[in-house]
Amino acid sequence: MGRSQSLPRGDDPRFGPDADDSGSPILHVDMDAFFAAVEVRRRPELRGRPVIVGGVGPRGVVSSASYEARRYGVRSAMPTSQARARCPHAVFLPPEFTAYTAASRAVMQIFRDVTPLVEPLSLDEAFLDVAGARRLFGSPATIARLIRRRVAEEQELTCSVGVAPSKFVAKLGSTRAKPDGLLVVPSGQVLDFLHPLPVDALWGVGERAAEALRRLGLATVGDLAEAPVGMLRRAVGAASATHLHELAWGRDSRRVSPEHVDKSIGAEVTFDVDVADPLEIRRALLALSAKVGVRLRGSGQVGRTVSLKVRLADFRTVSRSRTLDVPTDTAREMFDTVWALYTALDPGERIRLVGVRVEGLAAAVGAPRQLTLGAPERGWREAEAAADAAAARFGRSVIGPASLMGDRDPRRKENPPHP
Repeated sequence: MGRSQSLPRGDDPRFGPDADDSGSPILHVDMDAFFAAVEVRRRPELRGRPVIVGGVGPRGVVSSASYEARRYGVRSAMPTSQARARCPHAVFLPPEFTAYTAASRAVMQIFRDVTPLVEPLSLDEAFLDVAGARRLFGSPATIARLIRRRVAEEQELTCSVGVAPSKFVAKLGSTRAKPDGLLVVPSGQVLDFLHPLPVDALWGVGERAAEALRRLGLATVGDLAEAPVGMLRRAVGAASATHLHELAWGRDSRRVSPEHVDKSIGAEVTFDVDVADPLEIRRALLALSAKVGVRLRGSGQVGRTVSLKVRLADFRTVSRSRTLDVPTDTAREMFDTVWALYTALDPGERIRLVGVRVEGLAAAVGAPRQLTLGAPERGWREAEAAADAAAARFGRSVIGPASLMGDRDPRRKENPPHP
């Protein structure tokens, strides 16, 4: 029952950069292979080579792959072992979130130079509402070209942009424009753009839902749009049926919301082999605390609740948390808290994964600070912030977490790994 039209792409003249954008004020900007691209920028000798960023151990997962690596079938969320099998000559790198956060801040500032209505979705993508920026900068497509040029010239990175009447369609547009492209969906041609797309292009349609819909003969978004809602309810449930039916007809009334903030910030690591050595677990929690601290300070936030996550070898997961008297963004305080939680937990079994998370986030500006007993008024936070600045220039490997936080466990005989 699927339609035979070719799928709209960035090179389709109906949706090219010169298409009518008068009714399309929403931009979705998505950086291309962001983590991998930042690594290539930091290491120009990698240009043109397949680069894969993610966990480098046997249980690691790919976070980002350059387009050279994608030609071999490597993609995000793929097990690293599978990526190595498909592209054994690739350069495999652990993530350097300090560098990615710094690059993200610079890119987001370019967006905010155009409009205050910027809604970041992650480090590497954001929605923009440019309706109020037309007088200064021109049409939405002109603004998209300006952003792409500035990102390329100032950051030596590329991005893809979808320009559309709504957030949902703009995000689909940027996906179809990749890599390094621009796609405009005129307001009068939204259905021409949407309906030939495969049904799993709709938000909320995963592999299982797509298979259920295809069994009903619904292969494209257009098929789904024409299907009775009752049929959709039987396949995906009442709530999802209504949601998907609205999207299939291009209806998405959500506004760009610049007030969006993360509810929590965390990091976790899966060990290459299950571990029971408390010193190895301590090193992992130290590195994770440092990573979360970098992300908190990079986002200008602090948090009050520090959580520990432990997954045992049999896949049982245990979580513990503690709410601090005042919020924090320092790795030292987070590590002290999660180590105390782990010691009290005393799982006594081999461990597959540990994680550190901070919740109850608020703006760091004006937040009260907790002084460590006996510490000077200016100390750990300033030292960690200085390390952030150095790592943004030279890489996190220059300054590891132990060099800032010390090692107060007398059982400890070696330095922790770098995050």
